This record gives sequence, C-alpha cells and structure tokens, in this order.
Amino acid sequence: MTAPMRLVIGCGYLGLRVARAWREAGDRVQALTRSPTRAAALAAEGIEPLIGDVAIAGGLPPLPAVETLFWAVGFDRAAGHSYRDVHVGGLGRVLDALGDAPRVVFSSSTGVWGTDDGAVVDETTPVHPAREAGRVLLEAEALLHQRAGDRGTALRFAGLYGPGRLPRLDDLKAGRPIAADPDSWLNLIHVDDAARIVVAIAAASRARRLYVVSDGLPVRRRDWYAHLAARTGSPPPTFDAAAERTRGADKRVDPTLLFREFPLALAYPDSFRGIDALV
Repeated sequence: MTAPMRLVIGCGYLGLRVARAWREAGDRVQALTRSPTRAAALAAEGIEPLIGDVAIAGGLPPLPAVETLFWAVGFDRAAGHSYRDVHVGGLGRVLDALGDAPRVVFSSSTGVWGTDDGAVVDETTPVHPAREAGRVLLEAEALLHQRAGDRGTALRFAGLYGPGRLPRLDDLKAGRPIAADPDSWLNLIHVDDAARIVVAIAAASRARRLYVVSDGLPVRRRDWYAHLAARTGSPPPTFDAAAERTRGADKRVDPTLLFREFPLALAYPDSFRGIDALV
C-alpha cells in the first residue's frame, strides 16, 4: 500500500514533532520552509522539504496531493508580513494550491478568548479576543471551516512547554519580575503530548471542527513559577501585576470534550511533573 502523504506548514517546535511522528509511522512527510538551511536539516531527518513563503502571492512551490495538512505556522516579525498575511492569506493560498481539501488540522490558540476573570472556557464559550492575534486566528478558523468543512479541525492550544521552552525561565534566573497577576491562572500542555493529540485527531475517521487543548489542570502562576524557580535554583519569583501583559489572560481551559472523544493518556498529565522531568 502507498504510504499516506502528509504536509506540515510550519515545521517548528510543534510541527517538527508531528512530522517526526508521521515519519516514524512510515508515512511520507513534506514540510514547507522559507530557509534553505532549514530545508537541509529537514531532509536529514527524512522529511521532504519544500521552499516557499505562504505570506506572499506566488510564494508557494507546487504542492503535492496530500491526505493530511497540519498548519502550525509561527509568526516571524522580522519577515515583514502582518499576522493576517500569514494566517488568513497564507492558509487561503495553501488551500487553493491543494485543490480538493485534505484533512486539515489547524493550530490555533486559547488566546482567542479575552477572558480575564478566571472563568472556565471550553468549546462553547463565546470569544472576545482583546488582541489582533486572537482576532486573526478566529478569522483563519472561519476560513478553515468554510473551505474544509467537516474535514477541518481547529485546535486551540494552551501554552506549549517542553525541552528548551520553559515560560519565563530567563526572567526567573535574572530576578526580573513577571508581568502577570500571581493569582491568575496558567494553562499548559507539554509539546510531546500536543503532538500526539494532533496525530490522533488527524487519524480519526470523525472529529469535530473545534477542540480546546490543555492538560486540564490550570495552575496559579504564583505556584507554577515558585515550583520552576525551586527546581532550577532560581530566585523566588516576583510579579508586576500592573505591567502590560504580552500574552494570555486569566482563564481556566477545560479540555473535557477532547479527552472524552480521544482518551489519550498524557505522558505529562500535569505541568509540575512536566517541570520535574525537564530539569
């Protein structure tokens, strides 16, 4: 039998792990990158690189017919494109190039909620994004559902952490205050568990159009950063609740629907154990 063809747009922190999982399962995997250097690194792992830029008209190479597309594009301010150029324009260009819609899994964010009162949010909670990034992601989700219909699933990820990425660790080590209310909630998912969830949803014969994704155990920032500081030998955390926040708000993400329909056992079921495993 011919191996399934997968395409990853945004083969970075999460996308690369998904690509590796598919490759290890024997699938044929292609990944789009703007960088020839990055293309060489992907090729060394058995991932077929395509060089192009989703954010500009005519920036895509010929794309293969694929069974699955995983969209996990990050935002590079240095590239000179707007968030909308990338996530709305880019997604539209890729779907145009692919023709008949494949199975599409779209990496979105729980940042689409502007919730700042500690409320619980799930797939049914109305969204009121306070930032441009959240508004653009909602527009991209709508485009996905319009173009891919029931073959498209948006995953609103909580904060990803894992090897090489522990939130605010540099600030902790330097003794800099964290721009957040210490009693606000932090929602996380280990990147390896996030990748397993993407693979499971892509393989499902039926999936909903939207899931929220976290480990299901929100933690107070005060407690999480105190644990991280203790485990890394950093000074105890301090906070500046009045400072402008660069990301997130105060909410508790409830992924009950996801884990009811995809009963995966997480390798890192809570982020405290995740920290311990990493450090």
